[in-house]
Amino acid sequence: MKTDTICAIATPAGMGGIAVLRIAGPEACALADSLLRHPDGTPLRLRPRHATFAHLLLDDGQLLDEVVATLFTAPHSYCGDDTVELACHGSPYVQQRALQLLVEHGARLAEPGEFTQRAFLNGRLDLSQAEAVADLIDARSQAAHSLAVSQMRGGYARELAALRQQLVDLTALLELELDFSDEDLEFVDRTQFRTLLTTLRARVRQLLDSFRAGNAIRQGVPVAIIGRPNAGKSSLLNALLADERAIVSPIPGTTRDTIEETLVVEGILLRIIDTAGLRNSDDPIEALGCQRAIQAVERASIVLFVRDATKPSKVALSADFPTLVEAMLHTDRRLIEIDNKSDLLISPTGEGMLVSALTGAGIDDLRHAIAAAARSLVPRHEGPMLSNLRHYEALRHVDTSLGAVEDAMQQDLPSDLIAVDLRSALYHLGTITGEVSSDDILASIFSRFCIGK
Repeated sequence: MKTDTICAIATPAGMGGIAVLRIAGPEACALADSLLRHPDGTPLRLRPRHATFAHLLLDDGQLLDEVVATLFTAPHSYCGDDTVELACHGSPYVQQRALQLLVEHGARLAEPGEFTQRAFLNGRLDLSQAEAVADLIDARSQAAHSLAVSQMRGGYARELAALRQQLVDLTALLELELDFSDEDLEFVDRTQFRTLLTTLRARVRQLLDSFRAGNAIRQGVPVAIIGRPNAGKSSLLNALLADERAIVSPIPGTTRDTIEETLVVEGILLRIIDTAGLRNSDDPIEALGCQRAIQAVERASIVLFVRDATKPSKVALSADFPTLVEAMLHTDRRLIEIDNKSDLLISPTGEGMLVSALTGAGIDDLRHAIAAAARSLVPRHEGPMLSNLRHYEALRHVDTSLGAVEDAMQQDLPSDLIAVDLRSALYHLGTITGEVSSDDILASIFSRFCIGK
């Protein structure tokens, strides 16, 4: 348990109307009282859960800034420690000088995520909820926000707690059998045990199956734009983003590498990947660009195949890149065929969606089609959803351990061998919520947080 007093700027770096400094720890209240005064110069004593207008003074008595100070006493604060939040003006000088003043009077600069780490250590949040805080801060779409809020409020944690309690009860009964092994007693009905084990494993697998949808919501659905050189792929990227992100040129082969940007369409986060034009080339750099384009397709969930609508033949890619086409057709990737440069057609016809990246014609319909494809890949999932890779790996270990218990039951192995695998399942489940944790795991998790949270 950490008992020193920490401080940090909790708002983003830079100039703004207001900045918030956060102080937490046993000396937070005394430290704030020593630096703050009423506007008439008299000493100030903060009251819990009251916002107080005050002057923040330098050591020589000069005014640094007018602030609003709010005190939250333990355990009724975000991190569970006494906490003071100072809302000051957003001048970079004021922020840094105030932070320096706090350090000079005994506080320590907070490490990344240390306020949330203290919330976990003080029992305010379990580890899965703490990680959801970081996801909420990073949420870039409505779906990601909803998922993070649900996990932060404990829906996912309650599901894991229920699973863990059932495992604890089973393990305890088996351990009791071991204590009376000489008397050949069974405290666990083996038929009921198998039924409960099947139910537990099915729920674990439901959570594992939800990871694809949850991860896509959290990280974004990958969308690769492919096609031959000069089909207008980079122009299409710019049109989708409504920004001149990629260099556009009539010279074939301008794009040599992948360009990735994020875009939110109808509440869904997309990762749009522009790629080099696909063709056989003796140019080693262009050939490498083609390889990276193929790799982008391999990791994409949606592929936009862009053709030049003005080319009479509109040659498919199958002749030069049969492996690529085979991969697209025999997976659950969604393929959207696009005939670009429709503004140059006299009689607009095409096998795919007709769009003009230049004029914007058809772009809104394309965005809608991409969002519909994304929704079909990320179906609506009822109940808690898995979105964290660390949790996914832990639950895979839980599933493996429960599978070993099932095998042991079928082979009628002794209770002590069954208990080993049950304890393994408990261990891995505990690493998700923090019942089992190590300093290395905690350091890795909270190092990804912003300072001040």
